[in-house]
Amino acid sequence: MTVETASLRELIAPVRFVLWDLDGPICRLFSGHPAHQVARDLVKLIDKRGLGGLLTERERSTADPQVVLLGLSRRHPSSDLIIDLEKWLTQQELTAAPKAYPTMYADPLIRTWSGQAKFAITTNNSALAAARYIETRGLTDCFPYIYGRTRDLDLMKPHPHILRQALNAMGADPSRSLMLGDAPTDFEAAREAGVPFLGYARNEYKLKALLAAGVPFPRTVDSLKPVLDALRGRFQDQA
Repeated sequence: MTVETASLRELIAPVRFVLWDLDGPICRLFSGHPAHQVARDLVKLIDKRGLGGLLTERERSTADPQVVLLGLSRRHPSSDLIIDLEKWLTQQELTAAPKAYPTMYADPLIRTWSGQAKFAITTNNSALAAARYIETRGLTDCFPYIYGRTRDLDLMKPHPHILRQALNAMGADPSRSLMLGDAPTDFEAAREAGVPFLGYARNEYKLKALLAAGVPFPRTVDSLKPVLDALRGRFQDQA
């Protein structure tokens, strides 16, 4: 057994509830409907509304449409425009969901683990898009609880609101739960909710961001395979 596998087995041994981020650990949501183009189109919509001047240069050039939406929301909160743009982004995510590429080993990990733990999705994407994606993978029965972005953008992660919703719905003890995410906002929300965290870093950029946020290196993986191996090893020990 490798040191990594032993560490993961120790981490997941008490886990009975798993909170999954969608875009990253489960799939690449915008792999077939590029996020950078969605972000550009969102900037164009904001420009047409005459509010482009409220966006920073970083927001205008980002490949993440959520950065654009959140930036405008902070300077133009609680407006009909924000509600309209959030609905527009939801439609883009719904378009992207059937074209999304599954994260390697995610499907077998989900199917294997769901027999031993209750699952919830806690995502800053639309819950509707999350539901559509897992339906395309035949995983609907694995995720009875799905919580995503609402009209109140202040409640998006790193706010722990949707994590607490999921924990309450599942009747979960936070100490026997685990958040599986790929972003500092996932880690910060988990920390606020009192939930242990495992970071999925598919590249060096993701890893550096997680480490900078305070995630210990042993609590990160660059593939879900070691998690699947650790889980299967635990099941073999119990047999």
